[in-house]
Amino acid sequence: MTLTLTVSDEVRALAPGFTHVAIEAYGLVNGPSTEGTSVLLDDAARRLAVRLDGRAPHEDPHMAAWREVYTAFGSKPSRTRNSAEALARRALSDAGLPRINVLVDVYNAISVAHLIPVGGEDVDQVRGGMRLVRATGEEDFVTVAGGEESVEHPDAGEVVWRDEAGVTCRRWNWRQGPRTRLTEESTSAIFLLEGLAPMPVADIERAGAELAELLEKFSPGARITVHAPV
Repeated sequence: MTLTLTVSDEVRALAPGFTHVAIEAYGLVNGPSTEGTSVLLDDAARRLAVRLDGRAPHEDPHMAAWREVYTAFGSKPSRTRNSAEALARRALSDAGLPRINVLVDVYNAISVAHLIPVGGEDVDQVRGGMRLVRATGEEDFVTVAGGEESVEHPDAGEVVWRDEAGVTCRRWNWRQGPRTRLTEESTSAIFLLEGLAPMPVADIERAGAELAELLEKFSPGARITVHAPV
């Protein structure tokens, strides 16, 4: 893997059933959302409704596991939901899923259809390797509030993704920082599909394979590598 990804022992101890599948992609073509990605998002919402069969997203066993882990590191899961639960709630609402850009639409569709947290980072904006750690509380998380750049700090013990420059995503996969997010100019990316027991690892792998197929469809000729679960 060109970009190193590590999960700290502290996080492994907190969530021993955690598994992630990483997909590296280079030579991508991004741009504004299209009719094709809009259809993809609508189809993902339909697949989600079938999967839940009338249940609320948080009642799904996988989402319940994420809520337990969020509680374990001191975050209130009903206020700061994991990214898959938050997207699922939007998918089932009258407003529906947002249209962001081609790459984000594609990975959001996979997240909703499979009810798995999925994130995408611009490899060219990542500084050094990426690490999943429990924060000290002193790390910088650069975000935007009211149109102005501001710096926040995670809570001590909070699970965060970070690189050498600071936190890239707070509360595991709750809120991504703007520095590494995929923009319409992004051409290289790392996508992470994150799962907890009781979700079978094979289900995460199937979601990863589907994401890779969609990336190839929307970016013909891109160099895509799906890594084994870790």
